[in-house]
Amino acid sequence: MASIKDVAAQAGVSVATVSRVLNSHPSVSPDARARVIAAVETLGYRPNAVARSLRTDQTRTLGLVISDVLNPYFTELARFVEEEARALGYSVIIGNADERPELQDHHVRTLLDRRIDGLLVSPADGRSPLTLDAARGGTPMVFVDRWVPGVDVPVVRADGREAVRDLVAHLHGLGHRRLAIIAGPAATTTGHERVEAFREALREHGLALPDAYIGQGDFQADSGRRATERFLSLPEPPEAVFAADNLMALGALDAIRARGLRVPDDIGFAAFDDIPWFVHTDPPITAIAQPTAELARAAVRALADLIEGRPPQSVTLPARLVVRRSCGEPHDEPHDEPRGESRGAPRGEPHADRGREQRRSTP
Repeated sequence: MASIKDVAAQAGVSVATVSRVLNSHPSVSPDARARVIAAVETLGYRPNAVARSLRTDQTRTLGLVISDVLNPYFTELARFVEEEARALGYSVIIGNADERPELQDHHVRTLLDRRIDGLLVSPADGRSPLTLDAARGGTPMVFVDRWVPGVDVPVVRADGREAVRDLVAHLHGLGHRRLAIIAGPAATTTGHERVEAFREALREHGLALPDAYIGQGDFQADSGRRATERFLSLPEPPEAVFAADNLMALGALDAIRARGLRVPDDIGFAAFDDIPWFVHTDPPITAIAQPTAELARAAVRALADLIEGRPPQSVTLPARLVVRRSCGEPHDEPHDEPRGESRGAPRGEPHADRGREQRRSTP
């Protein structure tokens, strides 16, 4: 491997000049800078990252602890985090908490031991002592997607309340009145927030959310399956189900199919988190889409600001409703379009009426 001395000899400059060029120091002439860069490329020189981190007290490495790597939303988030970090000159080490606070703390401890410059965390819940200690102890940290109330850490997240209102208005416009939700864990901010947004949206249409129509899930497919099986066994089952995350939606759809029911003929269905396979189901699934790429980029930039001594900013971006055919199909609305302006939908759709008649006879 070429050394910094080899680069200096090739470029005809001192080792100190090479070091200044590699660290983007301004006090180097354009000619010397060009010769050093040419020598680096010719020799294939790679700076020693460990030695550089000892000199600068920075590793140019970020830690990312996500809630569940098997969840397509978090997989996509991690991809865009890595992409933005690379553009800013950082590498990323990823830890999967698997929705377990103790595993989250394990990854935080490991990342801190590796001297990462800062942490991006999507908290499994608020009961992670090491994560909170690290945040309060001055470790540069940004919460992404989820957050811990009362902890003074920048938060980058999507606000889904307006999109949930759009969804309930869409369901109401199709004639659905008995609406159920499969909720995420109440200990997570997203789990709690989505239920409350759904409840408030129902109230705006004069509808209630009975306890029987709340299925407690854990952001995993099995919990979506169990909640839906319970819904379908009620004397008066819901006319439409809203799964508050994509994995719970997968389990819910399995339970509906296992009963021999069809979406949307027998029951309307929608989910939070629009993921690629929702387009390929039959029918395609109506979903609330989060701006994943924008969230990831904003989170990395906020963390870089913290690390580099600039004031960071919390960022809240709007989610949006993407209407497909899983709730019923109004005649005058296009598919796969965000519903930004009008939240209503025409009444009297024959297909939806037919589905309601079938649902009334569901045991």
